[in-house]
Amino acid sequence: MSKPEYADEKQVPAAGYADGVDSDNETVPSFTALLDEDQQHDIKLRTMSWQKAAWLLAGDQVCLAIMAQTWSLSVLGWVPGLITMVLAGVLFWITSITMHKFIMKNPQIRDICDFGYYAFGKSRIAYEFSGFMLLANNILLIGFHVLTGAKVLNTLSDHSLCTVVFSVIVMLMGIVMSIPRTLKHVSFMSMFSAACMGLAILLFLIFAGIENAPLVGYSGDYPTDGLVKTYAFPLPGTTWVACMNAVLNITFLWVPQILFPTFISEMEKPQDFPKSLAVLAAISVFLFIVPPAIGFRYLGQYSTAPAFGSLGVVSYKKASFAFVIVPTLVIGVIYANVSAKFVYFRIMGKSRHAHSNTIIGWGVWVAVMAGIWFLAFIFSEVVPSMGDFLSLLGATFDSFFGFIYFAVAYWQLYKGNLFSGVGRSIMTVIHIFVMIVGLFLLGPGLYAAVEAIIADYSSGTRPAFSCANLAI
Repeated sequence: MSKPEYADEKQVPAAGYADGVDSDNETVPSFTALLDEDQQHDIKLRTMSWQKAAWLLAGDQVCLAIMAQTWSLSVLGWVPGLITMVLAGVLFWITSITMHKFIMKNPQIRDICDFGYYAFGKSRIAYEFSGFMLLANNILLIGFHVLTGAKVLNTLSDHSLCTVVFSVIVMLMGIVMSIPRTLKHVSFMSMFSAACMGLAILLFLIFAGIENAPLVGYSGDYPTDGLVKTYAFPLPGTTWVACMNAVLNITFLWVPQILFPTFISEMEKPQDFPKSLAVLAAISVFLFIVPPAIGFRYLGQYSTAPAFGSLGVVSYKKASFAFVIVPTLVIGVIYANVSAKFVYFRIMGKSRHAHSNTIIGWGVWVAVMAGIWFLAFIFSEVVPSMGDFLSLLGATFDSFFGFIYFAVAYWQLYKGNLFSGVGRSIMTVIHIFVMIVGLFLLGPGLYAAVEAIIADYSSGTRPAFSCANLAI
């Protein structure tokens, strides 16, 4: 494996670089120069328009996790639940814009690892830490999607095969779909993915509205826990750990920024990213709040995660859940692509194989991609409760990649000028709050996630590589 190439380590600047000079008087490339360099390669990465980037963002965000928000509302109640959703959305927009401004100042940033390197004062420790966190987060998430795919196939086929076999099928499909090297090609998949998830959500809402009653909740079959009801605040007896995990469930959905630097680095005009972000924000505000609210209205305390599991008619459940297989695979492909690029360029360095159509280049790419999906498959089989581990991901990784990194980046952007004027002072206070939220998720949030995992272990767990039926 070649020595890691940090974003500012360029022995001889390429022709056309040096539109600007950073604070340490080091030559930095402009976006124009980076695009010109990319056009000289066989495999061109910087090819996405802002419209394609918007589809890619939508494909990543319009996901199954939306269908877990109904459960979050059932734990928190209307008032804390909706406040958390709106606040998470506002902070998502602010931190994403801060991230974009920071990348505009440092065009050579290619991924979240480079972002961490610059945000923490060109720290190689921050770069390696970010790399580890990137791979750990993404591989676990891909594993979650392997498990979800197996659940979909179990549900549709009435458990016609061993669950491990279904997981292998999903893994192999994921590897094949992950072969394209550029995110521009993946964005075409994302359009179809977002449409399928949207259809699944629409069918769920229709079925939840027309059926007589839900089937089952975590407190038993309907009507074990009484008639369906909604409530403004958490029900008596709701634990702090349950509430914290519901909050983590919401923040997990609203924190995709770990992928954004890679998306921006493959745009033709990275300065147009806010247009893509605006499209995503409009879609997210509607889908992350309205369908969960309608689901909570009809399922109440019987809400499960995902909410498809609460539908009372089996045919309704299958009809709506079937469409989830597409976003399950495509979102796994998006995370695999970002992860594979980090590993691939660490291996290939500046060799001609990195950007050329050579047997070695494509062979290493396929091998890296297969390795990532295989590790994800292993995690999907050995982790006892992926739901709790998603809360663990939200506390461990989202605290950094959704909040802490961007509070630090804001300080780097405006240090010495943090309180110059009313507007800047307000934004500084907001980013102090962003840092506090990140530290809260990393502290009490991580504690709550670990407590939930311990509780699951104490009540018995699914054996590793089990053939047990995982149908919802």
